[in-house]
Amino acid sequence: MEKHISYEKARALVLEIVQPVEAERLPLARCAGRVLAQSLTAAEDVPAFDRSPYDGYAFRAQDVQGAGEESPVELRVLEEIPAGGVSHCAVTEGTAVKVLTGAPIPPGADAVVKYESTRFTKETVTIFKPAKPGQNIVRAGEDVKEGQALASPGTVIDAALMGVLAAQRQREPLVYRIPRVGLITTGEELLSLTDEPRPGKIYDTSRYTLAAALEALGCEPVWLGWAGDDVGAISGLIEKGLGDCDALVLTGGVSAGDYDLTPDAMEGAGVKLLFRGVDFKPGMACAYGVGKGKPVCALSGNPAAALTNFYAIAAPALRKLRGLADYMPREVELKLASPYPKKSPMTRLLRGRLKLTEGRVELELPPNQGNAVLISAVGWNVMAVVPAGSGALEAGTELKGFLL
Repeated sequence: MEKHISYEKARALVLEIVQPVEAERLPLARCAGRVLAQSLTAAEDVPAFDRSPYDGYAFRAQDVQGAGEESPVELRVLEEIPAGGVSHCAVTEGTAVKVLTGAPIPPGADAVVKYESTRFTKETVTIFKPAKPGQNIVRAGEDVKEGQALASPGTVIDAALMGVLAAQRQREPLVYRIPRVGLITTGEELLSLTDEPRPGKIYDTSRYTLAAALEALGCEPVWLGWAGDDVGAISGLIEKGLGDCDALVLTGGVSAGDYDLTPDAMEGAGVKLLFRGVDFKPGMACAYGVGKGKPVCALSGNPAAALTNFYAIAAPALRKLRGLADYMPREVELKLASPYPKKSPMTRLLRGRLKLTEGRVELELPPNQGNAVLISAVGWNVMAVVPAGSGALEAGTELKGFLL
């Protein structure tokens, strides 16, 4: 077991033990937001036929080469084709077919004109400009061509991919199931939300904070329960979670005090500790391990510190567990919008929000970044990394960071 390592090394150790959960086939209508577990290739062109992008008229381009405002060309209308209809005759010299948006291009036609650019009756259409072959025609395969790679494993099925899969009649794609992540809170000081206030007690906010963070990552939070400062009780909940869940997240009891019993409880439940403590603030106190091949992430009892550690170390591993190919946080270059007055003897992670100022992206920092100050994380979408040994930072200081 290692102690007080960098968050990059800590993250790598956890990622090393994580593999995606099993896959399942689901009806496409239930797959939005799920992670694809198979490679998909187009079985057919989309669209499957040449079609019109407008309500208009299909004709032969060669028939209107001399058309102009002073010398319009009149064509005889053979029929009308609605979307979903089919042609019953071919376009020949001097003729046209009325086509509605999405209708197939009739045989013989090689151009389309919008109806509002013409003068028309039921029997004729008059065209005032020449046309080129292929004008205003959506070709077969313009969207997707047969044999084209559509998506690879680890891709999130978003709105566009849902439509692409529907067009290929992928009725039950193979997707990774949603990981179940067990949540345990510890500490004799905690009250449930149904309890009346009592001296020296605080409400269990970490349960709700981390459940929301897990849902935002695409995981299913599973509340396993609360344990006081009792090694046996904590171990019992860990053992239950290792049997029912794909990963565990605990809060509390990970510092070095007399009542910080979580690491002992983890080992008592058969969890092999990977490391204790990381070299950054806030969120330095933690213990990560592996039990039955599953990651166990024990975080600080301070909600803001726990959330910072969660996003820096646990979140990438949980994204990998979910099956995502792109599970690492997206790194960005940041510029401070205002000064940060504190020195940083060790690496510091600052919670903040990106804002656009006169075309420049800057990092806006909440005023209080303390371990127990959860309100400074409301609406945050980025963490900036302040290198160890940094002094106070001026506005405009450039930092590296990562998006949440």
